[in-house]
Amino acid sequence: MFSNLSDKLDKALHTLKGHGKITEINVAETLKEVRRALLDADVNFKIAKEFTKNVQTKAIGQNVLTTLNPGQLMVKLVKDELTNLMGGETVGVNLGGSPTVILMSGLQGSGKTTFSGKLANYLKTKRTKQVLLVGCDVYRPAAINQLQVVGEQIGVEVYAEIDNKNPVEISKNAIAYAKSHGKNVVIIDTAGRLAVDEAMMTEISNIHKAIHPQETLFVVDSMTGQDAVNTAKAFNDILNFDGVVLTKLDGDTRGGAALSIKSVVNKPIKFIGTGEKMDAIDVFYPDRMADRILGMGDVISLVERAQDQYDEEEARKLQKKIAKNQFGFDDFLTQIQQIKKMGSMKDLVGMIPGAGKAMKDVEIDDNAFKGIEAIIHSMTPSERSTPASIDVSRKKRIAKGSGTTIQEVNQLMKQFEQMSKMMKMMQGGGGKKMMQMMQGLK
Repeated sequence: MFSNLSDKLDKALHTLKGHGKITEINVAETLKEVRRALLDADVNFKIAKEFTKNVQTKAIGQNVLTTLNPGQLMVKLVKDELTNLMGGETVGVNLGGSPTVILMSGLQGSGKTTFSGKLANYLKTKRTKQVLLVGCDVYRPAAINQLQVVGEQIGVEVYAEIDNKNPVEISKNAIAYAKSHGKNVVIIDTAGRLAVDEAMMTEISNIHKAIHPQETLFVVDSMTGQDAVNTAKAFNDILNFDGVVLTKLDGDTRGGAALSIKSVVNKPIKFIGTGEKMDAIDVFYPDRMADRILGMGDVISLVERAQDQYDEEEARKLQKKIAKNQFGFDDFLTQIQQIKKMGSMKDLVGMIPGAGKAMKDVEIDDNAFKGIEAIIHSMTPSERSTPASIDVSRKKRIAKGSGTTIQEVNQLMKQFEQMSKMMKMMQGGGGKKMMQMMQGLK
């Protein structure tokens, strides 16, 4: 995500490194490269020009602060401007109304149906809402079936009228159904087209006028760059939507849509989709995204994801096991599962300050744990609970059963032993205080 833009901005800001003072000349050189990086990321030319002009105005004439050198000061100014460009502040979803009606709009292929499911899952699990998904795409073959599959996957009811081809009627009937069945959020998935056309706009406008939604969201594929921004403008002219959802930010996106869309339609980005799984949804924080673009990581989001998987009771049990030297491979496997639930490894690494840049050329495979899991699953329950019992003959059997080599089994055993020792050391002194502090974060 934004890797190309991050690299180019890093090179541009490197220009000021070593300078003792900010001058018009070195600022101009730096911002020329910054503007080029933004244009390469498919940011609108006028927006890129305005961006660098604002940074230049703030930079020229400033003395180097006591704790900042010129390069650091320029990074701060660029970060602040990036944050402002993407909206400045986080804007939440409006959950007023009884029920709350959320209308999803966007082109076909933008990930609208999938994101409707992600949003339903988010509201169900994070906001404890009773959600109803509504299938109003009456044109695309299997569209309603896709929504039903998604609904079943996340445990959310889907309202559909298979033989009804009138989306306005379906929407009204669904809201009435929600009221009579105790649903407090209704998410309406509408039809998309391959391009903006009059029929599409008339239909979505008619639905909007008929149901008066509390929240209208425009879903856009972030990989389409500037085209996405132009489409957003066309939709906003008709719907005056409340916010934008950027999907597929886990892909090879240049970032133009994320950086330009707020300036063009003057509507906030509210959510981003960061993967295929139903929990791959994040609230959009402009300041955190600016940090990530500039290679500063996003520790706050990383901690929040860890807290989502944190179970205080399980943590206490684990602490006791470590203290009694009873930490086994089953416990290790549980920790791996929790890490996997936090999101893709590439995304998690990108949240660690400096790690994204250091590992930009390293291919991070989400299946990296599969070999380890296969080895552990090839152990008997007794071996998993008592790793010390695993001798050479057992290692050979485990390697054969997991489709790995004895060297890989030995490597895992060594890593496990080192980790166990480290966790044992963490039980005393500063380590114990750290664990208490982490528990207090929740």
